[in-house]
Amino acid sequence: MKIIKQEYLIKAPIEAVWQALIDPKIISKWGGGPVKMNDKVGEKFELWGGDIYGTNTKVIKNKKLEQDWYSDNWEKPSQVVFSLTRNNKGTKLELIHKNVPEKDLSDISDGWKTYYLGPLKELLELVMT
Repeated sequence: MKIIKQEYLIKAPIEAVWQALIDPKIISKWGGGPVKMNDKVGEKFELWGGDIYGTNTKVIKNKKLEQDWYSDNWEKPSQVVFSLTRNNKGTKLELIHKNVPEKDLSDISDGWKTYYLGPLKELLELVMT
């Protein structure tokens, strides 16, 4: 099992970045829909119509979202942690994705950039400028 670490500087307020992680309407706008998501510990979520699904394990509003993630071909969940900190240029978003199956490492690492956090950043920076 492998770990993916990525960092994004998003030119948007921390509150807007948080909402883009947990609000189904915004998630659908950056491409993660159909989606079921909220910011409650223990709640189940689904992204891309259930292709990715799991449970919120820790929620600290505007600071940290931790989730267990599953995909159809995984026996055990991987753990995803989004950490947000204010920055003088906006918000720093740090991603740590643990227990990634080695065979999926490259695709998942690219997927964060291409389908999840890259589009999230683009949407927020478009709206904020």
